[in-house]
Amino acid sequence: MKILYAIQGTGNGHLARAGDVIPQLQKRCTVDLLVSGTQADVKLRYPVKYRLHGLSFIFGKKGGVDIMKTLSEANLRLLYREIKSLPVEDYDFVINDFEPVSAWACQQNKVPCIALSHQSALLSSKVPNPRKIDPLGRAIMKYYAPANYAIGFHFARYDKNIFTPVIRREIREMEIEDRGHYTVYLPSYGDKKLIETFSRFRKVRWHIFSKHSARTFEKDNIIIYPVSLDLFSNSMATSAGVLCGAGFETPAEALYLGKKLMVIPMEDQIEQHYNAAALRMLGVPVIKKLKPKYDDRIWSWLEHGESIRINYPDITASAIHRAIEYYISHHETRRGKITGSERINGKKVYGKVKEKA
Repeated sequence: MKILYAIQGTGNGHLARAGDVIPQLQKRCTVDLLVSGTQADVKLRYPVKYRLHGLSFIFGKKGGVDIMKTLSEANLRLLYREIKSLPVEDYDFVINDFEPVSAWACQQNKVPCIALSHQSALLSSKVPNPRKIDPLGRAIMKYYAPANYAIGFHFARYDKNIFTPVIRREIREMEIEDRGHYTVYLPSYGDKKLIETFSRFRKVRWHIFSKHSARTFEKDNIIIYPVSLDLFSNSMATSAGVLCGAGFETPAEALYLGKKLMVIPMEDQIEQHYNAAALRMLGVPVIKKLKPKYDDRIWSWLEHGESIRINYPDITASAIHRAIEYYISHHETRRGKITGSERINGKKVYGKVKEKA
């Protein structure tokens, strides 16, 4: 089988997870890679065949998405051209990690698209819901990267097609220590706001990983690092705790490492509010934003917060097996045989796809 694995390049979690997914796919299939988006700091260690602009959400510096910059960089004409020109019909099927170009190209060309993403899990009615559900955000999550079949990842197995998180091999092999510092990753806040906030906790050493800084520097009890996956992983594994956005991969890894965890969901980012609801149920403290009125909550967490350790099993191969078995049982006759209707020597010929209930 020849497949295209399409990965979202907004944020770092998708690409970090892909590093473990790709070797498992290569054991079963011939794999080409596609990455779209403009916001990732992580680099894949595998050759990427298609690098596309796609459609990215741009992080702001005040705790949310920068709506104006997101709109200004959303080149819809280019997006349309990328969808039309992507040769998805060259592949048996596409595995899609919330990537819009390949998803919509598959829709147009009737190529099977199998979602393998965290976002897919959030469409299940069985996952914990945020207190307020934004209908527009829910619609974006549903139609941003549509698929024929969805396999999701979440903090627990809330539904039959939801697996627990993919924990990177590097994290599984880390030696866990407590050297006293706290690791921070809040990419929707600027350095000025981060320094202003965490300098109020003078007795604490902070390792802050900044999306907005290209250099390492120190300010009193704070070290600011540019984003580096290896450096961040080491800081987290040797930390006393982790304070981060309510994304998916970083909180999952902190839980696996048994680190004390606190999260701050990004404003106007529905995925993070779903995540915050699930983490709250696990006992993880959630605060609304970085403001002085939440300092007491942070102090309480620093002094009295307890770690939660979840020993997530290695489910990567099982999730990929589920995706491939779905393709084999529903679409295996698509390539090289008549399925639906095809043109042979200019004449339309009709066949039948074997479907399983």
